[in-house]
Amino acid sequence: MTPSQNRLVTLEEYIIQKQNKFPGATGELSQLLRDIGLAAKIISREVNKAGITNLLGVDGSTNVHGESVKKLDLFADSQLISALDRSMITCMVISEENDGVVRLNSEGGKYIVYLDPLDGSSNIDVNVSIGSIFSVYMRQPRFEKELVEADALQPGVRQVAAGYVLYGSSTILAYTTGLGVSAFTLDPSIGEFILSFDNYKIPDHGSIYSINEGSYNSWQEGLKKYIKYCQQEDPETSRPYTARYIGSMVADLHRTLVKGGIFIYPASSKYPEGKLRLMYECNPLSFIIEQAGGLATDGKKRILEIEPTAIHQTSPIYIGSPKNVEMAQSFISKN
Repeated sequence: MTPSQNRLVTLEEYIIQKQNKFPGATGELSQLLRDIGLAAKIISREVNKAGITNLLGVDGSTNVHGESVKKLDLFADSQLISALDRSMITCMVISEENDGVVRLNSEGGKYIVYLDPLDGSSNIDVNVSIGSIFSVYMRQPRFEKELVEADALQPGVRQVAAGYVLYGSSTILAYTTGLGVSAFTLDPSIGEFILSFDNYKIPDHGSIYSINEGSYNSWQEGLKKYIKYCQQEDPETSRPYTARYIGSMVADLHRTLVKGGIFIYPASSKYPEGKLRLMYECNPLSFIIEQAGGLATDGKKRILEIEPTAIHQTSPIYIGSPKNVEMAQSFISKN
């Protein structure tokens, strides 16, 4: 994890620098990333003043998953989709806040984008960190045919870019295009994302585990034993581990990326296929963690190799430092 040099490098400048390393690059993916960066600035501004602009609370509707929609959910969804629509290079968007695909004005666009516009929105009204997640795929070469939902059903290994924005004590945008992970911090005084860390590397092992322990009784036996292992005292392996759970996957994953450890959202008796969405939560964050040297599985299989069957499909996830994830899997495989 290397800090940026003394000269400040903006997100836009960094994207252009990386693009210039690829002869023949058209700049369209670079433009898409800049569009998301602009939307993130607008969302960050509204998040920071939500309490005085009547953007707190629920909208009164529910999304496709039956969850109450917050006013900021809809605002973030609208800003991200509008930003992607303006550049005419994205043909469709799939968002947590929409039942089906959203076809944009440019049906000939090269990219398909998945969005979780505001992850952890249950934390909005209590001023706890929340985030946005995005995942980018190339449209398959069948441009002469009408866009269909199946065009968006691609495994995570086909992502061409993925990232998240964390709205916390500062606003951080992290992304990867398959060449490592870079992070930028928003400087509100100049309105620019500034490179803060390039080539993030997750620690091989961490002493933090992150899981909602309130669901303990609904877990499989192997996971219960792993959590007990995390809680047992053993100075040689830095145990007991520390439990940290924010309830926003972006916030929990950012901490895991920086400090190491493991984040788990498992299958349970209530959610036998897991609760987190594969395409716009698990896949993009797994891409980032893998690019930083970590691992991400559903307990058995690599997340990025799962063949999706539905745009809102769910999956269990075990993600974080390689040694932590491997140890968790060893417990699960024995039970």
